Amino acid sequence: MTTPVTQTSRFKSKTLAAALAFFFGSLGAHRFYLYGPRDWAGWAHLLGTLIGIPGFMLLVATERSSITGWVLAFAGAVSLLAAFLAAIVYGLRPDQKWDAQFNANTQRRSHSGWTVIFIVIFSLLIGAFLLMTGLALSFQTYFEAQIQAAKTLSQ
Repeated sequence: MTTPVTQTSRFKSKTLAAALAFFFGSLGAHRFYLYGPRDWAGWAHLLGTLIGIPGFMLLVATERSSITGWVLAFAGAVSLLAAFLAAIVYGLRPDQKWDAQFNANTQRRSHSGWTVIFIVIFSLLIGAFLLMTGLALSFQTYFEAQIQAAKTLSQ
């Protein structure tokens, strides 16, 4: 009679997951760390970033007048902002809930410290700054186009 083989899971650090989301989240690093290379959301982060980079470069080259650039850059912005949001969510999750979800089959338990708090603070600061900057540039571009259209009509 054979004994069943129990699969041992590796310990997943909340601090490391939040740091990965903060620094490399737009590449899906935090998702791959937590769920492995088959995680579709991790690949969506990576794809969004790869699409967003040429979109951003197209916007810079056309002085924000390319619709294609806006669409592509939007995908990258969603990936980047979602990564900062993930860092905040991971950092604010209580250790007991984190361990219940990610470390149920391990003997170790999470003990979050100040590092996680600083990651959450910087994620809030940088994420909010990027979101507000993106909104401001979008509205500025829209209203500049409206003014230009009005000038063209009035001539």
